[in-house]
Amino acid sequence: MSIFRRVLRVRQGRTRRKKSKKIIWVKANDIKLQLNELIEKLNLDWVQKNQIYCFRSEGSSSRAIARIWGMGKIWQLALESPPAYCLEVIAERYDKLSKSDQDKVLLHELAHVPKNFSGALVAHTHSKGGFHDKLKTMVAAYDRL
Repeated sequence: MSIFRRVLRVRQGRTRRKKSKKIIWVKANDIKLQLNELIEKLNLDWVQKNQIYCFRSEGSSSRAIARIWGMGKIWQLALESPPAYCLEVIAERYDKLSKSDQDKVLLHELAHVPKNFSGALVAHTHSKGGFHDKLKTMVAAYDRL
């Protein structure tokens, strides 16, 4: 089928589209307490606990267990707000995990937060001193508890 015909079919509404489910987000105070406990036990003093907001979501089609959302510089300037992060756990996957695995998922998300707590996110790069090194250090400290 030519690209022209595919475009024409889309314009005429003849393609089937999968209906997306509605995602529901709810503040998760239990996750916030679990996160604060990890931050204190592992002495992650660069994390500003009061600037991380925790949510539990349902209905996501993502394969992720959890996600962290940063508040970039442009939003900080627009809203005249300090840097902040939203940590989302996807209930269908996260809630099935053991407490230890849940803690490690939260540590993984915290590893995305840079040491300067700027609102930016650290990517999954393999550079020296990057995301994976930080995560290994935090998990090793957790395993020693």
